Amino acid sequence: MIERYEVKEIAQIWSQENKYRKWLDVEIAITEVWHSWGEVPDASLKNIKENANFDVQRIDEIEKKVKHDVIAFLTSVEEFIGDDSAYLHKGITSYDIVDTALSLLIRESLDVVIPKAEAMRDILLVRAFETKNLTAIGRTHGIHAEPITFGVKFLIWYEEMKRNIERLKKAREIISVGKISGSVGTYIHFSMKGEEAALKKLDLEPCRVSSQIIQRDRHMEVMFALASLGSALEKIAVEIRHLQRTEVLEVEEPFTKGQKGSSSMPHKRNPVRCERASGLARLLRGNLTVALENNVLWHERDISHSSAERVIFPDAFHAAAFLLDDMMGVVRDLNIYPENIKRNLGITNEVYYSQKVLTLLVEKGVARQRAYELVQESALVSWLEKKSFRELIFASPGVRELCSEEESAEAFSQEKLMAGIGDIFKRFETDWSQVK
Repeated sequence: MIERYEVKEIAQIWSQENKYRKWLDVEIAITEVWHSWGEVPDASLKNIKENANFDVQRIDEIEKKVKHDVIAFLTSVEEFIGDDSAYLHKGITSYDIVDTALSLLIRESLDVVIPKAEAMRDILLVRAFETKNLTAIGRTHGIHAEPITFGVKFLIWYEEMKRNIERLKKAREIISVGKISGSVGTYIHFSMKGEEAALKKLDLEPCRVSSQIIQRDRHMEVMFALASLGSALEKIAVEIRHLQRTEVLEVEEPFTKGQKGSSSMPHKRNPVRCERASGLARLLRGNLTVALENNVLWHERDISHSSAERVIFPDAFHAAAFLLDDMMGVVRDLNIYPENIKRNLGITNEVYYSQKVLTLLVEKGVARQRAYELVQESALVSWLEKKSFRELIFASPGVRELCSEEESAEAFSQEKLMAGIGDIFKRFETDWSQVK
């Protein structure tokens, strides 16, 4: 079971301490390559690997003066290793370090989000099979259509969550790259072989070609995967919000002991967690817009993306991780009210059999439009006057001329109306065997 989300989980990844630690990892990997070429003395490498460190407060202090974060970082590291700092940052530019480290941070964050998404996927499948035979009215445009089961709702969400996991894993692959190719990406001061060797130490692949930066369509793809995940979770949340309305009340998000719904109305039980999910999903989509804009930079690079990325990535991963954990709890502990589901199924007096009757008439040779008119006539009376659709069909002269009472009754078979449900679930039996 995935642990309950805590802010520190993502916050630690995106902390200044961890960011600079990743910078140092990249710097040392490059220095090790220089050493392997005989360009760094053994004693110097030993000193660097044993003593290289930094002080976050000191970096902040230096940056206020130099107005350059990487220079401030290197200055702080120099204070720990002395003259051997000359062997750090050799032949490279700032974004060889910053962008490569950013890939490490994003990958580390995805390694938090992906297992949570997998746990959510499994919860959805469990709930699907629990409610496989719980018949409910299906709605299109918010209006009663034909019956489904609650299990089908959960299967739809389950299948989409699987696709989102695939997107997240693909995004992890796309972002697992680095670049150590210099100021405009042309390997003038550090060779391509050196890049390959250094990145291998970090378990990253080199970009086949880069400018001063890794191209931002990769980062855009990560943000799309997170926004898509948020959209899927919001889809679940919005359905619950609709079904929790007082007039419907087929489901209700968990309302815990001691929870209060309103400062003024003690009776209130509001879908606050699902509403919060909608808000956070909007935030993820907004961050995607920024990521799309960041892909368009001047020439070999400008800095317009940098400030935005310092906000959108920690922000998005916080939102995604929290959303997953919160909605896992909602779905796992969702209150489902079968008696209300049954009541709502019956309020339109079986008009949901209309297509079955229409099909019966067409099979009897009635032109489709004429058959439609015959069925709609009874359906409208049923709808407006709250009368039994079944009785109206049985009494309809146009239907009685063509169909026996037994044939008409067959059109009202719930078993046949729901026959496809079992077939749908058969498609998921292998998935279910791996989870239960």
